[in-house]
Amino acid sequence: MNPHILLATSRRVLQQLRHDPRTIGLLLVVPTVLLTLLAWILSTTPGAFDIWGPMLLGVFPLIVMFLVTSVATLRERSGGTLERLLALPVGKADFLLGYGLAFGLAAFVQALVVSGVAFGLLGLQVAGPVLAVTTVAVLVAVLGSSLGLFVSAFARTEFQAVQFMPALLLPQLLLCGLLGPRADLPPVLHAVSDVLPLSYAVDAMNHLSTSATLDGVFWADLLVIAGFVVAALALGSATLRRRTA
Repeated sequence: MNPHILLATSRRVLQQLRHDPRTIGLLLVVPTVLLTLLAWILSTTPGAFDIWGPMLLGVFPLIVMFLVTSVATLRERSGGTLERLLALPVGKADFLLGYGLAFGLAAFVQALVVSGVAFGLLGLQVAGPVLAVTTVAVLVAVLGSSLGLFVSAFARTEFQAVQFMPALLLPQLLLCGLLGPRADLPPVLHAVSDVLPLSYAVDAMNHLSTSATLDGVFWADLLVIAGFVVAALALGSATLRRRTA
């Protein structure tokens, strides 16, 4: 892995994002609008937004980052950019980690913007530190990017990348504890939820909603999410094939 090439790849991706207002809108505006809509829907029920807001503060950015990252990476490959880059002294790790760094920075900005709106404009209140909630939101958004990069290694077209979204994300949404406590799931489904990264994100957000103490379980949840980020990038690099669509 060459740090100079990795940073050059990240710089190129960020420059492309800067000149793509539609993608910027999808990254920053869509999650903010969805969270605002949620607050509006729950405004007639006191305290409801404080329960649902933290969980969806991580879910919305994850979905958007997964979609944007997977499609953008497929666009690079289907357009022949990947073939041209790999013909140069650019390894698979340089390519994926460069993209991971670029979209990780985008995820960081996205999570900060959405968190700022949630706490500043929408009045979201949690028992835990606001900084901890924002940290979880950033990490989950980065997780969405890493999963998008991983999926892009298997899809041939942008449409196929989008098709992976319901297969990869919908089971997590159903089993992560968003619809009800994971402890109430049947034993088999509870065991499945234990190996899904979004479960740990929701657990961390639920903890921050009700407790001001950052205990060992909370930090363990963050480490598990970070582990999934690293694993997805490593698997994406190992399975990335040098071919165009």
